[in-house]
Amino acid sequence: MSDANDFPGYRSPALDVLEQQKAPVWSQATLHTSRGDFSGLILPRSETADAAHIVLKLDTGYNIGVRADTVRRITVHGRKVAHYKIPEKAFPYDPVKPRVKLIGTGGTIASRLDYRTGAVIPAFSPGELYGSVPELADVCNLETEKLYGVFSENMGPEQWMGTARAIAAEIEKGVAGIVVGHGTDTMHHTAAALTFMLQELPVPVVMVGSQRSSDRPSSDAAINLINAARTAATSDIAEVMVCMFGPTSDQYGLLHRGTRVRKMHSSYRSTFRTISDIPLARVDSEGVKPFRGDYNRRRDVKQVALKACFDDRVAIVYYYPNMKPDIIDSLIDHGYRGIIIAGTGLGHVNKPLYPALERARTAGAHVYMTVQTLWGYVQMYVYETGREIMELGVIPAANMMPEVAYVKLGWALGQSQDHDEVKRLMLTPVNGEITEREPHNGYLVMQGGIPEVDAFISEHWK
Repeated sequence: MSDANDFPGYRSPALDVLEQQKAPVWSQATLHTSRGDFSGLILPRSETADAAHIVLKLDTGYNIGVRADTVRRITVHGRKVAHYKIPEKAFPYDPVKPRVKLIGTGGTIASRLDYRTGAVIPAFSPGELYGSVPELADVCNLETEKLYGVFSENMGPEQWMGTARAIAAEIEKGVAGIVVGHGTDTMHHTAAALTFMLQELPVPVVMVGSQRSSDRPSSDAAINLINAARTAATSDIAEVMVCMFGPTSDQYGLLHRGTRVRKMHSSYRSTFRTISDIPLARVDSEGVKPFRGDYNRRRDVKQVALKACFDDRVAIVYYYPNMKPDIIDSLIDHGYRGIIIAGTGLGHVNKPLYPALERARTAGAHVYMTVQTLWGYVQMYVYETGREIMELGVIPAANMMPEVAYVKLGWALGQSQDHDEVKRLMLTPVNGEITEREPHNGYLVMQGGIPEVDAFISEHWK
């Protein structure tokens, strides 16, 4: 914790108030302020936080900052120094249970809070995980490996390829399934990348994260991890999947195909949704229940078609009204080889961009059109604008989501720079990134395939 002694001549307003009110850190207290009363545990201030606020952990588990100059008095109810180290216990081995490997890339699946820095520190060894989530021992024999320790916004091609290679190596060792711990913000990008890089999977590869860290009462970390481990250990679905909350409650998780999933809410626990399709399955304490039968099935082999390659000279351009051609020109000037456009409607941009698109084609860039609506297909034959854009070399990408098209184009360019070969790779589905049609119950915020949603639809769909 930083205090006034760190900066000679400077007094911390928060520390001054705590000293005056005889309310040391770790006091259970009520802060009576000009904005009302706030009760909770007084915490050490993060080293990077400002010195004008007192940090209070409320009974709900949330932390708030209370401005020191609003505090009129403090009532101390007691003091209890918290110990947040997760007890570590030997993970019990059961010879009849399947072996699952958890590969960590970052995120806070199970964690403890370091109040010195304010950071949530992942619990990652099998012993730590067993101490935090003992139910895992009822599901599998768990092994862990911390491959990376980065925030999900820092995951990129290097980590995608490294993770794909690590998974392939574990499959060769005979594991029953893989769980990949990942931050939620870019989990859908990594899921798409792993789908393209790991083909002909013989076992499940389940990506999992948590929207709320383990120190919060509303955390989804433990349930998500249990559901992911159960899927990896027992499911017949041998694909790259994302396993997260289905509804906002903890009733069940959903398994989303790696190329059709997207994070759709910044804070809801049920943030992940299958787009333009229905999920693969639901998972709960009773097991995995598929919604559909068109998935790749588990096989008793130890090989995978590893295609870990990526050309990072690829960008997504989100079209907006009055976009200027210098956006496209700049990408070409900087040597980009691929551009994904998220166009309006059926796949459109304005006419001022036409010269830049022509220049991109002349420079040999690969340009593909997706739709920013997310649901639906690019249909560039319908209007004159679409036909003109195709004449400039822009290729429609069916109903691939923009992020998935971006990942796939980088992966395709990592294998070839030939336009015909890249086009073949882009437009040949690997696993659901392009579908022949979209189901009538896919276009729903609550998600198609779920029994209660299907029951509702059946009453109205004629």
